Amino acid sequence: MRNRLMKHTAGFALLLCLFSPAGAEDVYLSVPDYMAQQFVTVPPPAMLWLDETQRKAALALSGEDPGFRQRYWRADGKSAWVINVIGKDHPITLGISVKDGKIAQLSVLIYRESRGWEVRHPFFTRQFDQAQLNRGKLDRNIDNITGATLSVRALQRAARLALWLDQQLP
Repeated sequence: MRNRLMKHTAGFALLLCLFSPAGAEDVYLSVPDYMAQQFVTVPPPAMLWLDETQRKAALALSGEDPGFRQRYWRADGKSAWVINVIGKDHPITLGISVKDGKIAQLSVLIYRESRGWEVRHPFFTRQFDQAQLNRGKLDRNIDNITGATLSVRALQRAARLALWLDQQLP
């Protein structure tokens, strides 16, 4: 009887694993809501077209290839970017606004990894406030979160990329 109960329990546990969602996606803030937080009147999106040299420079700086075009919003001396970076296995969608060459705000919009979600909290993202590029690096150290190292690094890469992209605007 006990052996039979253990088999049923093991079978039930296996079924739970098989039918649980593999790629969880936590949406914390939509792009329109993020833009509404950044601008009094949300401007229409614009497109920054990057040539091959710029793409290589972005890749060297941040480890992220922004592609040939990057959508952004700009008004009131501020630019805002929606950037996807890979954490461990899945993209993390970030909203990053830049004003006067410094990060005005960094927010996690969508988190898709199974671990490291703590990076979405303001206690962590506030570390990026007023950060700027200094010789291709952020001008400050960003504290790590145990168990979220890859997500922390992803946010740092995205912050560098957003600051660099802002410098490319005409």
